[in-house]
Amino acid sequence: MSDFWPIELRVSKDRQLLTVTFDDGASFKLPAELLRVLSPSAEVQGHGPGQRVTVPGKRNVQIISVQPTGNYAVRIGFDDFHDTGIFTWTYLRELGEKGDDLFKAYEKELADKGMSRDKAEKPR
Repeated sequence: MSDFWPIELRVSKDRQLLTVTFDDGASFKLPAELLRVLSPSAEVQGHGPGQRVTVPGKRNVQIISVQPTGNYAVRIGFDDFHDTGIFTWTYLRELGEKGDDLFKAYEKELADKGMSRDKAEKPR
């Protein structure tokens, strides 16, 4: 059970941000790109230690759905058809509190692997 309980989840009109407000008054604006590239899904996190996947090309990803999962989480769907991540209230809070540092680490990982936040152009 989470120590934090969201009282509001709101997707921005441009579908680029999810605002989460918790019952203790804390509120976080979580970019769709952050949510997508740090999705708790097995597709991104892998099935064990050291299996996490670096997901490039998601700078402009949009949130297309937010669906409750039990009373402990939401499943977020994105316009790239990824919708298998179950975001617990605790994980959303962690992303809110540590998101800047986590995103900087993600950007470094992209750079180290020669990847980009932008979609790769298709060869002509």
